[in-house]
Amino acid sequence: MTSKTLRLMVFLAAIALFTAPPAFVQAEATDPAALAKALKNTTVTLQDGLKASEREGRPISGEFEIEDDALQLSVYALKGDDFIEVVADPKTGAIAKAEKITDADDLKAAAAQKTALAKATVTLLAAADAAAKANAGLRVVSIYPQLQNGHPVAEVTLLQGTVLKKVTEKLD
Repeated sequence: MTSKTLRLMVFLAAIALFTAPPAFVQAEATDPAALAKALKNTTVTLQDGLKASEREGRPISGEFEIEDDALQLSVYALKGDDFIEVVADPKTGAIAKAEKITDADDLKAAAAQKTALAKATVTLLAAADAAAKANAGLRVVSIYPQLQNGHPVAEVTLLQGTVLKKVTEKLD
């Protein structure tokens, strides 16, 4: 290999490294088939994770995700002025860990979710239940609050087989 070729390969590898999506990118956004496979034998629901996380604070978002090749149920919660990531075991629903969120991007997302929920009169749990009821046979895999035209809504992602469906539930 010539020196020029080697330098080009190193340059391209560096670009790939620094432009690759972070590991915490939502699994359903990148590979719904992998998420469906991981969820196949799991009876715990996202709603179970939202309920379990209440002991750590007020749930402000939640998702099933694949991290380090393992399925996990992650819920962001607000405890006082702190944002907490609560990770529940997807097989039992029991809380595996709860840690203060310190990553700047995660804090920014959590702050936006808190702002949306400040105007909400409907809980995320109720919105997830409503989405599941209106979409029989589909499983809720994520829920994120946001403001649309000044009104709080929850973007709910549901999964059936390997097909994702996004719906919006009003939170006011």
